[in-house]
Amino acid sequence: MSISSIASEVGGGAAAISPSQSGNRPDPRKQQEIQELRQRDAEVKAHEAAHLAAAGPYARGGAHYDYVVGSDGQRYAVGGEVSIDLSKVPDDPEATIQKAETIKRAALAPANPSAQDRRIAAEADRMALEAQQELAKKRAEEMQGYDRNAGVAAGAAAPATIDLVI
Repeated sequence: MSISSIASEVGGGAAAISPSQSGNRPDPRKQQEIQELRQRDAEVKAHEAAHLAAAGPYARGGAHYDYVVGSDGQRYAVGGEVSIDLSKVPDDPEATIQKAETIKRAALAPANPSAQDRRIAAEADRMALEAQQELAKKRAEEMQGYDRNAGVAAGAAAPATIDLVI
């Protein structure tokens, strides 16, 4: 049984005619276009899935795609994006550094990061650097406070020791 006769039986009398029966062959250019669109669709979806998987809790929702309709009437993704939270963690430079590292990994997760992906990775590097500077400043201030407190304690103990010696 041929496909066209099965379609005729199942479809209630509507027969499907194959290109060889009609004498018409599919347009090779359209076939090539559809193949390229399918390939692009798969690449775009894999690219955005890599971002989404690596972004973890910093992804804002799912992936969003830009579609075109092929000559076959199907929609194919030709572009996409994953929104990522690029804000600092308030009052926590260590957490901000960890977040920046995750954002950078997410930006560079696809096999072929785009120019926009590289810009986001650079922004994450800047975010981490600022947080490291903030952390260094905070630690320096803590050390100065510790030195001042230690100096007061040492100053108080020194005269008592001298008094005992005299």
